[in-house]
Amino acid sequence: MADRANFVVVRESGEYELYLSRFGAVGIDLDLLAGPAAALSMVRGLRMDDWWLDDVLCQGAALIDLGRKVLLMFAWEGPSVVMRHRAATLELLRQAWAGWEVRWTYDGPAELRTYLGLDPEHVRDRGRETLVGELLEPDEEDLADPEPMVAVVTVGSDRCHVVAHASDHPVREGTALLERLVGAPEHGVCRLAAEAGVHVDPLRRRVGWWVLGASAQAYEMPERWPGWTVEFWRDGWEEHVRVAAGRFQPPPVDRDRALAEVRAAVELRHGRRARGVN
Repeated sequence: MADRANFVVVRESGEYELYLSRFGAVGIDLDLLAGPAAALSMVRGLRMDDWWLDDVLCQGAALIDLGRKVLLMFAWEGPSVVMRHRAATLELLRQAWAGWEVRWTYDGPAELRTYLGLDPEHVRDRGRETLVGELLEPDEEDLADPEPMVAVVTVGSDRCHVVAHASDHPVREGTALLERLVGAPEHGVCRLAAEAGVHVDPLRRRVGWWVLGASAQAYEMPERWPGWTVEFWRDGWEEHVRVAAGRFQPPPVDRDRALAEVRAAVELRHGRRARGVN
């Protein structure tokens, strides 16, 4: 399976160049951690292509605006979407791109097109069915992974469920999510380093959700929950911890260790690239 990514370089004139990488999504954050000059050299070594990947096929993207000094990016894999490495990766990116605005695009490639003044609908796939992962049992083997591909769902102060997060965010189900949770496996307390989450408060009819990657139509979720107040916490999993009344307790993040691990991953990747190893 390809790990497709789009890269956009905006010249000082305002014109842009669009590049396509069929395997560039994995490690896109590590590549950008090399800084503007190295990243620009890497991107311009790719094939220039006018194919904008849609918000299903695009698994990572970056826009480098040379005139305004803005870096937009998102990824589906890599340290930037791992809870214990997220903050460290963004901190190191802002150091590597000193003087630039570094911004995560939670709406995927559509947000890049909006930035350029282009129609975001060009990369929307609105006709597809929402595909949310299955509800997992507490003894599911994959949950033993240090960074499992899961989303945590808490309801009020007394229910906690875990959903496989290989496809769409569970918040995309809208109110149908509540029906699916009836009789779902109960986890009591989720102590996993999840990739995404949603908290539902049925009494106040409020929903809060977050994601470390990107979710198509991220800013349109209130339309899927008519009559509810929907808050998008972006990558703010800490807010989920706060409102979940002890039902979501992910492992603590060691900042210094995380910084060291991300730096080591960058060195390893660029060392392999220098030796011509993918």
